[in-house]
Amino acid sequence: MINLFEIARRFSEAGADFVIVGGVAIRSHGGNYITEDLDICYSRTRDNLKKIADVLTPLKPRPRGIDDNLPFVFDWSTLQHGTNFTFKTTMGDVDLLGEVKGLGIYDDLVNDSLTIDLDGYSTKILSIPSLIIAKKAAGRPKDEAGLQVLYALQESERDK
Repeated sequence: MINLFEIARRFSEAGADFVIVGGVAIRSHGGNYITEDLDICYSRTRDNLKKIADVLTPLKPRPRGIDDNLPFVFDWSTLQHGTNFTFKTTMGDVDLLGEVKGLGIYDDLVNDSLTIDLDGYSTKILSIPSLIIAKKAAGRPKDEAGLQVLYALQESERDK
């Protein structure tokens, strides 16, 4: 079952340092954007990698796009040896981004994020202007719908 907000809540509960940066952030801002994965930008400290691994391990993460028959070992050191990962899990797809195109690393994003309550846990989501920058920098046709929702949300904020 896909439950992206539950995965984000588990990261928050574990005390992981991350910012939600994709479609879940757009939805958290009030947009009607449909997303199929949780995109987070995460701190790459050893302690944080261990927290993220502890949350994901029970969800049996595997890289998307590789044969399920190929061996794959997931632990915090797997995360240490890469930057951006796209995983499928038993609860839905999770993209771990050590760097977000157009914006930078976790330390760059955290100051331009908002803190929201997610099921009783404090969670950071990227601001609307920064989400726009990230979507534009990605330059993918699939991001056009998200950009339109973000422009509408930005206009709505201006009208308040």
